[in-house]
Amino acid sequence: MALPVIALLLLAAHFVHAGLWPIAAVCIAATGLLWVARPWAARTLQVLLALGAIEWVLTAATRAQMRIAHEQPYVRLLAILGTVAVFTVLAALAFQHPGVARRFGLGDSREASKRHFG
Repeated sequence: MALPVIALLLLAAHFVHAGLWPIAAVCIAATGLLWVARPWAARTLQVLLALGAIEWVLTAATRAQMRIAHEQPYVRLLAILGTVAVFTVLAALAFQHPGVARRFGLGDSREASKRHFG
């Protein structure tokens, strides 16, 4: 579960840098959901990480446009933020790994029904 923790902490640092402390606090608090072995916790984390990946892409586009407008280099910025965006997507996809999915009770809805109702 290291990928989601690292991705959430990177997002928190990004939001702190932007002065968005409440959003940073949500990112840090969300790491606690990794100890809640419930499907809703995994899906919440996946949604947060997907939104985080979108934030990285939007940040990369905005900052690259600013650098282009000021005739500054921007390729390295795109490479770094693009890599962080891909890392964040991989962190969201980590919940699809069979062992992780089993831990959070994700998977076949028939199996989940048997676990909860019979």
